[in-house]
Amino acid sequence: MMHSPTALIRRRDQQTMLVAAVIVLQSVAAAFFVADALGDLTADGLTRHIAIEALIAFALLAGVFLGAWHMRELLADARRRERALAIASGALADHVAMRFADWGLTAAEADVALFALKGCDAAEIARLRGAAQGTVRAQLSQVYAKAGVSSQAGLVSLFFEDLLDITANAPKASDTD
Repeated sequence: MMHSPTALIRRRDQQTMLVAAVIVLQSVAAAFFVADALGDLTADGLTRHIAIEALIAFALLAGVFLGAWHMRELLADARRRERALAIASGALADHVAMRFADWGLTAAEADVALFALKGCDAAEIARLRGAAQGTVRAQLSQVYAKAGVSSQAGLVSLFFEDLLDITANAPKASDTD
């Protein structure tokens, strides 16, 4: 099921708030146990039981801080990925528009071609555009001819080839070190 970017961001923000609430609760619990261990230490002196209790309380506190730090890093990484995806989505839209312009598609042909790239058949495109199926078929034929392909699959494959060429020629992480 596809979700809108706004819904995904809202869901991420809700999850962030839930994690923040759990971290606050864990922090309060850890602070209580540390304070209890320190209180027992001052009242009863150092015993094996109090030393173990203090060690566990400080380990819990350290776990809370490390977990919070790690969560912050994960959230920052998620935001970076969302920005990269938004840039890639915009870049794909720009690339499609550039290819359509290179082929000299009319506005109607570009509209039909975009529906074809999304996987719509001629009947669906006609219904969505409020046009006759014959008109859409003629426009698709023009699009295919201008793109140098003979089918919808061929049209889609041109864009996959472009993406694969970009991916194959992109620098690898080891190349940038």
